Amino acid sequence: MSRPFAEITFTPSVRATQAKNKSAEGYAKFLAGAVQEDLISPVEASFIAQRDGFYQATVSETGWPYVQFRGGPAGFLKVLDQRTLAYADFRGNRQYLSAGNLLNNDRISLILMDYPNRRRLKIWGRAKLVDGADDPALTQRLSDPNYRGHPERAIVIKLEAMDWNCPQHIPQRLTLEEFEEHMAPLRDELAELKAQNAEHKEKPGQKR
Repeated sequence: MSRPFAEITFTPSVRATQAKNKSAEGYAKFLAGAVQEDLISPVEASFIAQRDGFYQATVSETGWPYVQFRGGPAGFLKVLDQRTLAYADFRGNRQYLSAGNLLNNDRISLILMDYPNRRRLKIWGRAKLVDGADDPALTQRLSDPNYRGHPERAIVIKLEAMDWNCPQHIPQRLTLEEFEEHMAPLRDELAELKAQNAEHKEKPGQKR
């Protein structure tokens, strides 16, 4: 747990609730040795590069949170440096809820899930919208030529804090691609057994 994470999330009302539920002292001990700055290490960078989607939260002018799922090819959320993330924002239903929210309030929060391994990374940052026409080189860097979709802008996120969350209640789920990794050896074994069975049946003198 880092100090930036605590400074963002442990608001007075949260601390009061921790005290009421007798967890404040435990968190105080954690924070005594907390790191003073969050930086994206190779561990986080590798985790981020493997994700094909994440949950994103922004806040409207009226104070309402808006959460949506952002998906794309694995690694579409890119680490530009230890304090910066970015992704290409593709044209969708053209409601522009997240984009509009970020123009008024640049705070953003992401949750990246690894369901098979029950891991979850939470990220807080401040986002900047960069129009594709204003920085085509950045848009090109963030785009995947093999992915259908037209990037309208880049979302550049300056990291404020991050935290690896407890895996206790994360369900284990697999995508079709992840499930195929488990099924491929079984299919190979089945094919081999079928071949051996066919060979056994074709041996001369074998009773049928």
